[in-house]
Amino acid sequence: MQVNYAARQQRLVDKLLQHQRDAVIVYGYENIVYLTGFTGHAATLLMSVNGQHQLITDYRYFERATNESHGVEVILRNRDEETLSDCIARLLVQHSEVAFEAHHISHADFVSLNQSMTNTTLTAAPFWVESLRQVKDEYEINCIRRAAEIADAALAHTLALLQVGVTEREAAIELEYQMQKLGSEGLSFDTILLFGTRSSLPHGNPGQTQLGHGDMVLIDFGAVINGYRSDMTRSYVLGEPTKQQQSIFDTVQTAQRAALALIKPGTNCLDLNNASHEVLNNSEFAQYAGEGLGHGVGLFLHEHPFIKPGVDYRLEVGNVITIEPGIYIPNYGGVRLEEDILVTDSGFECLTHAPQVFQL
Repeated sequence: MQVNYAARQQRLVDKLLQHQRDAVIVYGYENIVYLTGFTGHAATLLMSVNGQHQLITDYRYFERATNESHGVEVILRNRDEETLSDCIARLLVQHSEVAFEAHHISHADFVSLNQSMTNTTLTAAPFWVESLRQVKDEYEINCIRRAAEIADAALAHTLALLQVGVTEREAAIELEYQMQKLGSEGLSFDTILLFGTRSSLPHGNPGQTQLGHGDMVLIDFGAVINGYRSDMTRSYVLGEPTKQQQSIFDTVQTAQRAALALIKPGTNCLDLNNASHEVLNNSEFAQYAGEGLGHGVGLFLHEHPFIKPGVDYRLEVGNVITIEPGIYIPNYGGVRLEEDILVTDSGFECLTHAPQVFQL
C-alpha cells in the first residue's frame, strides 16, 4: 500500500492558508517522516504555500534523503560554511510570514533563527502536524495493527517463562527477542516488566528481581512496523491471587470497560476519562489510581489526542488511542490494563488481543 504524501503535504499547506502564513519550518522527526517518508536524522523541512517544499540535510543523509523523500527538493547544506538558520533564511528569503515548530527547537536555536531571518515575522505553529497525524489513514492503521499482532504473539511465547526464579531482565529480554524475531523493527519503547512490589512503579526498568510465588507482574511493551508503534499492558499474578489482588485487578478491568463502552465517533475524551475514574474513585483504591487514561499512538508513542483532564477533544474515525487505567500501591504492587483502540464508524476495534487473564 502506497502512502499519499502529496495529500498529507496539502493538508499542511491548507493550515498555512488558514493561518495566513507563507511557509512553515518543520523540525520534529516524526513530523518529517509523516510528511516526506524520510526516516533519517539531521533534517529540517520547509513547506511553502507556493508548493516549493525543501528538505535540508547534510552529507551523511543526502543520498538517503534523496532516495526516501517524496514531494520535496533535498538541499545539501555544508555544515562548515553555513549554519542551519542561515540556510533556512536563504531558502525562505521571499517569505515574510513564516511559522515554525517552536515545541521542537531549543531557545538557542530560536535565537539563531530570529537573528538570521531579520526581515521575517516568525510565529509558532503549535502542534499543526501533530493535529494532522492524530487521524490515521489505512496505511497507518495496518502498520499499527501488525505491530499489535506481533506484540500479542511475543507475549504468548514469553508467558511460559514466567516461573519462580526468573528475573525481570531475563523475561524482558525474551519478550523483546520474540518481538524482533517476529518482524518488529525494534522496540516501541523501553520495555516495562516488573515483579512483586516493584509492579507499583508505572514506568520502572526491569532489573534482577526474581519472580516469586504470589507475586504480581506488570508488563508494558510494544512492537514497531514501518515506524508505527503498538502499546499494550497486561498484569498477572503467579499462582492464585489473594482477595485484595483480585479486587485490584477487577477494579481496573471495570474502569477500562466503562471507558470502552463509550467509544465511538463524537465522544469527548473528557467523558472517557471521567467514566473510568468514576469507577476508580469509588473504589477502596481511589488514592492509588493513576492520573489520566490514555493517549494517541502512531509514529510517536504518546501522540494526540490525550485522554486526561483538561483535554476537550471529540473522537474521530481513524483515531488510534490507548485505554490504560491503573492502580499502583507503593510497597505492595500495581495493576494496569492497556489496549490499543481504533475508532471506527460503528464504534471501535480493539487492535490488541492478548487475553486479560490475571492468574498465571
